[in-house]
Amino acid sequence: MKTSQVHYRNCNICEAMCGLEIHHADGEVIAIKGDKQDPFSRGHLCPKAIALQDYHQDPERLQTPLKKVDGTWQAISWEEAFDEVVSKFQKIQAQYGPNSLASYIGNPNAHNLGSATFLPPFLRALGTINRYSSASADQLPHHVAANFMLGAGMLIPVPDIDHTDFMLIVGGNPLVSNGSMMTAPDIKKRLLAIQDRGGKIVVIDPRKTETAKLADQHFFINPESDALLLLAMINVLFSEEKISLGHLSELITDIEALQSAVEYFSPEGVANRVGIEASAIRQLAIEMAEAPSAVCYSRMGASTQSFGGLCQWLTNAFNILTGNFDSRGGAMFPLPAFDLLAGKKGKKNSYNRYQSRVRGLPYFNGEFPVATLADEINTQGEGQIKALITIAGNPVLSSPGGNRLNEAFAKLEFMVSVDIYLNETTRHADIILPAATGLEIEQYDVFFNAFAVRNTAKYSPALFEAKGQQKKDWEILKELTLRLTGTVDNGASPEVILEKMLSFSAYKESQVNVQKLKENPHGLDLGPLQPCLKRRLMTDDGLIKLAPEFYINDLPRLTSFFDNEKEASREFPFRLISRRLVRSHNTWTQNSWRLVKGKNPCTVQINEDDAASLTIKSGQLVKVISRNGEITLPAELTPDMGKGVISIPQGWGHGKSDTKMTIAAKQPGISINDITDPQRIDELTGNAAFNGTRVKIIPA
Repeated sequence: MKTSQVHYRNCNICEAMCGLEIHHADGEVIAIKGDKQDPFSRGHLCPKAIALQDYHQDPERLQTPLKKVDGTWQAISWEEAFDEVVSKFQKIQAQYGPNSLASYIGNPNAHNLGSATFLPPFLRALGTINRYSSASADQLPHHVAANFMLGAGMLIPVPDIDHTDFMLIVGGNPLVSNGSMMTAPDIKKRLLAIQDRGGKIVVIDPRKTETAKLADQHFFINPESDALLLLAMINVLFSEEKISLGHLSELITDIEALQSAVEYFSPEGVANRVGIEASAIRQLAIEMAEAPSAVCYSRMGASTQSFGGLCQWLTNAFNILTGNFDSRGGAMFPLPAFDLLAGKKGKKNSYNRYQSRVRGLPYFNGEFPVATLADEINTQGEGQIKALITIAGNPVLSSPGGNRLNEAFAKLEFMVSVDIYLNETTRHADIILPAATGLEIEQYDVFFNAFAVRNTAKYSPALFEAKGQQKKDWEILKELTLRLTGTVDNGASPEVILEKMLSFSAYKESQVNVQKLKENPHGLDLGPLQPCLKRRLMTDDGLIKLAPEFYINDLPRLTSFFDNEKEASREFPFRLISRRLVRSHNTWTQNSWRLVKGKNPCTVQINEDDAASLTIKSGQLVKVISRNGEITLPAELTPDMGKGVISIPQGWGHGKSDTKMTIAAKQPGISINDITDPQRIDELTGNAAFNGTRVKIIPA
């Protein structure tokens, strides 16, 4: 009988940082449980954690570097793979220029200590400005708002959910996401605790989500009108004299400019477009202003739309004007032990330093919007992308207009992928470099401690060796960097870099270092969020910019938007929104058979009355058609959808990929991004506007 051992670590699949208790023996997982001694997650874990076992044991994981030869995959050595990658990159850049090479960085990199620490020097070594990532399909509006208002893109407030008395959730579904841009494991208990202490939760969403069903109140809203709602609630604060700036009053600028800007947006003036009665808008603003503590949290529905930039600016402004910014129970700022802002004071704003070659979209935080990646490959001329490296990403499924990217990747002269699977994107590569992942890597959550609702720290060494010849992401990136730059290995490793960063932290007097973290495998509790914005502000003058002209100048686009939508609604009468699934996170989770088994979750949810008008029955196959394409999937009739709105899950394909060693791998499932439009973006930030896509529905 095997003698089992126990290993503790954070789950690194989604943002929640749930503590795991992993029972294992002889290199295999026996059981994965929630770590009840973890001070942050308190024993909670969601179904996705089992995918860590599946990734490690999956026989379809790529085992060795692969090279495409005459349409089939052949195993090659690491030395041959590194030589060819570097040689081809250098040859293409010498022929076409440095920006003929591009990179795409996928979602799993944010959950990987090695990637977080070794990607920056690797990207610099590539010598190109053509960088893309999943961030511009998700969260750029948050970072841009933090940049213009607070001076740093990573200075992002999160709800102090454990102490708030009133939580307003706009376009977010934390009960399923575990708290996106708000790392909050055990979120259901945290939400219920608000109600148990006499507080209130209100959800604004075009769909009655899982979170909305738990909330005290839910309002249906018309897609892409969230900015109008926020403007109207701020209008009420001024008209009802409910402004309260609290301890930040001396730091807040441009109050008069904001007051002038919102005068036009009364509740009565926006009610029809928003779909919420003026009296309800007014009452909601007053309730939040009068609550002992309150926080407005806006997420995916408010970010991945045409006015995501305005939404995140106005969310911050609303929290500031009600005195709930950097205040207990409001929107507060984590103080992570690995502080990404350390040494960043005075760093120049990178917004719009460059513009994309074809569409003139803004560069920010070291990258261009992924919505224009296909344009840059397809459009001839100086600076055309000829070669690409993707790292743990599947943009063919996860980016807007994925079918167009699928066609564009086939035109590249050379493509490399660092990944664990052959999938819809990596099948286009000429060379695939297989990475270790999950339980095979050391882990410290660099990014998500910066969004956490409580300050904690945990480090976990790798549990297992990789089963094949895979290398850790950081080992791959480091070797490529050394070869591209011709430099000598300085002995750096993720653990060495972590130790250095911890030495700069606010907790250095408490001797928070790697050794102490190893001695505390359940993690260290560094305490609840505390007011700290005054010392973390990074604007040049140390003041909070309440009404940057950057946002004020975008308001006319908002006011004219719905008039221009009238004609589109004649041909495409429905607005499409995405939805998240608790058993899915990115395309990798579609390879865990335990997560994809059971009833097909990829349905189009439609309001029962809308379905009746189209004579559509539950379970019937329907075509959903946009200007960009069409997909066919079963209808799911529900009163939980607002009228005129339909919902389809995020575009992961929702089926296990065929990873047989052929180029023409079967592509299963349905991707919402075959009908989303890469031309639809938030013009301020360049973020993809998935939500609000105009579509029509017909029986298949």
